[in-house]
Amino acid sequence: MPARVSEAIVLQTYPLRESDLIVSFFTRDAGKLRGVARRARRPKSSFGSGLERLSQVKMAYYSRENRELVNLNSCDLVQSQFSVLSDYAAAISLDYLAEISEQVLPASEPNEKFFRLLVAVLEHIRAGASGAVWRGVTYFTVWVVKLAGLLPEMNVCLSCGTDLDDDAERAFFRRGMHGLMCGDCKRTLVGRDAWELSRESRALVACMLRTPVHQIAPDWSRETASDLRHFLVQQIESHIERRLITAAVLEAA
Repeated sequence: MPARVSEAIVLQTYPLRESDLIVSFFTRDAGKLRGVARRARRPKSSFGSGLERLSQVKMAYYSRENRELVNLNSCDLVQSQFSVLSDYAAAISLDYLAEISEQVLPASEPNEKFFRLLVAVLEHIRAGASGAVWRGVTYFTVWVVKLAGLLPEMNVCLSCGTDLDDDAERAFFRRGMHGLMCGDCKRTLVGRDAWELSRESRALVACMLRTPVHQIAPDWSRETASDLRHFLVQQIESHIERRLITAAVLEAA
């Protein structure tokens, strides 16, 4: 069977037997796939460094009927993320992008918007501008939640319908709640943790949904929109029904 060649981004690899790898990769035209790379762990592997995390590659593979795993023939490296690995926060951000993509993307469903999102955010992080890591991961998380259909109304209390854009209102969230609540509803949560989502962070969501990542305001640090990332990560975790390993590590970087 002739090999198919797809533009792809490597998400995760797992050891298989003595010298093989199972590779999870996200293709532009066929969605997320998993395949076996024979002898990929040998020193003179034909795959070279192409199977490193979040490498952009041209992946050659073929599949057989009724087989869950495809067979990987080769991959040609298009863009490595090696240049950012000397920065600890940037390196952890790669793990974060890969973990969320692996958990959120369904198998074998093409998603051109998600593919372009990953490519744009990786390019932005590689550019190394001030605050690029935190701007990039926040932008990525906003759009992941949006594309997955998990982004709730940011200006309405989920419990009572109060307009959160009112100057007198504050917005709060808690784990397991798909949306925001006003101060009055928050006070009914006896014994439950709740966090505030600032008005600035809520406005930032609307900005990011209409603006390319490289045009977002340049003044960023780890503290910028940290409450927004906390809120969005909880939305993702509720959807996938597990905690993200890399989220806490990234915020501590």
